[in-house]
Parts: sequence; C-alpha cells; structure tokens
Amino acid sequence: MLRAARYGKGPARMLTLFYLLVLEQVLQGLYSLWDGLRWLHMAQRRIGSHAGFYAPRVALFCPVKGIEPGLEQNLAALTSFDYPDYDIFFSIASAEDPARKILEKLVASSKHKTHVIVAGRPEGCGEKVNNLRAAVEQAKDGYEVFVFCDSDGRPGRSWLSHLVAPLADPHLGAVTTFRWFFQQRHGFWSALASAWNAPAATYLGEHDHNFCWGGGTAIRRERFEQASVFDFWNGSVSDDLSLTAALRRMGAPITFAPECMVPTLFDCDAAELLEFTNRQIIILRVYESRLWTQGGLAHLLYCGAVLLGVGLYFSELIQGGPAIHLLLLAMLPPVLSMARGVLRLTAAMEILPAWKSKLLAESWVWTLLAAAVPFLALWNTAVALFSRKIRWRGIRYLLLSPGQTRILTR
Repeated sequence: MLRAARYGKGPARMLTLFYLLVLEQVLQGLYSLWDGLRWLHMAQRRIGSHAGFYAPRVALFCPVKGIEPGLEQNLAALTSFDYPDYDIFFSIASAEDPARKILEKLVASSKHKTHVIVAGRPEGCGEKVNNLRAAVEQAKDGYEVFVFCDSDGRPGRSWLSHLVAPLADPHLGAVTTFRWFFQQRHGFWSALASAWNAPAATYLGEHDHNFCWGGGTAIRRERFEQASVFDFWNGSVSDDLSLTAALRRMGAPITFAPECMVPTLFDCDAAELLEFTNRQIIILRVYESRLWTQGGLAHLLYCGAVLLGVGLYFSELIQGGPAIHLLLLAMLPPVLSMARGVLRLTAAMEILPAWKSKLLAESWVWTLLAAAVPFLALWNTAVALFSRKIRWRGIRYLLLSPGQTRILTR
C-alpha cells in the first residue's frame, strides 16, 4: 500500500511490468547461456571428428557481381580446395560485369575445370537466383553433388571436403553452414554488422529447424531434382530460403556443419548497415514469417526491459528516491547478452583457428556490441512490418510473396 501510495497506480503498474520483464529476460538469458554452452560443445565435437571419406564429383556454383573487397582472393580460395574432384561454375548476369577479368584470370590458372556462365538479366526473380539457375542448367550429367557458395567468403582448403562428407547419409536433404563477419577498416558500423550477424550462426544446430544458407550448402543432385528446387526458385529472390522450403516440403533434414563456418570480410557505413540488415529481415518475414515473429517478440521484450528500467531510474532520480537498483536490474539483460557473446566468440576461435588473432584483437565486437544488437534488430523488424522493398547489389525489388518478385529498378 505504501508503494502504491508513493508511486500512484500508473507508475506502480509500470514498476510491476518492469520487474516482470526483467524476470523474463533473466530466465531467457540463463537459458540462452545454457544453449550457448551446448552449441560450443557441439562445435568442439564436430571439429574433432573425422570428415569422412565420401567424396563424389562436385559441381561448385558461385554467383558473382561486381568488384568487392578481396574478391580475387575469395574466388582464388574456391580453386584451391584439397577436394579431389570438383568443377567450378562462376555465374554473372552480364558479359560487361567488371568481375569478368578476374574470372577469366582464374579460369586460366585454376587446376580444376572452371566455367564462366553469363546468365543475362533476371525477369521476375532475384539476379542471384537467375545466375544460379543458368549455372545449374550448364552442369551436365556426371556431378553427384551440388555445392553453393558466395563470392564474399574465404573458406579454408578443407572446407569442401567437410561440407560434402556428411552427404554419405543418403537420407539427408542438405548440409549447410554459415558466415562469420570480419570488419576490414575497423569502423563502428562494420563492427555492429559483425555483431548483428553472429547470433544467426548459433541459431543453427543439432535440431530439425535448420535453414540452408546460400554461402555454403551441399546437396546431392538427385535430392535437388527430387525436391523440384527450380520450381521453388521461380519468382524468388532468396535462393537459400527457397531451397529450404523445397526440402521441408519433402521432409528432408538439413544438417548444420559448424566446422565449415566461412570467414567473410565485410565493411559498411551506417546507410549500408541499415540496407543490409533491413534486407535480411524483410526477406525473413516473407520466407520465414514464424521465425520473424519470434525474433521480433524476443527483441521487443529485451529492449522494453532495458528502456523501461532506464526510464524508471531517471524518474526516481529526479524525484530523489532510491534508484540505483532499477539501473542495475535494467543492465542484467545486456550483461547476459554479452556473456552469450563470449560463448560465441570462444566457439568461433575454435572453428576458425587461422583467424584467432583477429578474433581476439576485435573481441569487443562480438561481446560488448552484443548488448546493442537487439535494438538494431527491433528496428529491422519494424521496417519489415511496413515494407517489402529491398535493395540488393544495386537492384531494387518488391517481394510480393515467396514465389513472386517484382523488379522495381536495375
């Protein structure tokens, strides 16, 4: 009664709501830490296991557009795997693409047969999807496995062997992995993008709701054709989530290979950060609406607890009442978020030993900035609620549905 009399009904209710939000966030944070430990142990177990001996002939597909930082080194890495038998199919939309000179140089120097496919302009689908369709159509009989990758990643020499080997199990739908962003110029916005990207990697794991990632997915050709992936790519802007939908329709499981995590060099300014993150969440809303809803709710509860606690703290401070406990409670969710970031960083250092020094030097990116990521993600969720327009590699799209895309400007 004294508390109600002091605060009034409205403020007392806000205080009660704050306590409930903090309690929910602490319980959720503790569960996330337990889940993070489990993910770390899973990654350690996978790293220590033998890749296997399954090594059929592979067609490796990589869509390319324009010159990006480190492009030549990235593409050169694709020609240097220790895998015994694979051909490479680079695909571009136009013969005038500035990356073509680099591609032709690689064709001349690669020890593996390398093709450059000119796909032409897309009509009613994403340019990446159009490039991939054209490249897959050029892969004639003789390839048992298809592998898809991106031009901005730089995988290690054993990457292809580890990604393909689990397909020895004929019941698998696909094997997939994810990226780990590294900033190049040490800018804040690039660092925030790296921190924003990290939680998505640990969403994948040993469960039945994995999704395919276009920068690193292996699938048997027979499974690709059985799943009618081309049909799912019709009118799509997302090659990987459409592939995921095709495999889910036929009940084919997707296995996650953390040992195949792809180092990806990435730099952006504030506008490019928002363009990238908004695009990812808009695509998620269109293709995986349940996951978008769950993520948006989680970010809302986190941000609500922190902002409400800080607001109550300043309100009490102004009124001369005891306030420090409110600020301490409001900081609990960010502290737990940073602790989860430490677990992710620990796992990344074990998965990517060649990058360990860079991971340690920039550890604040994936630990301290983890506390700020939900605020950016909540903004992305709000943008996706009101817009289905994205900009990707200079082309603007309107995503009407998973199978219907409208090209607005090229």
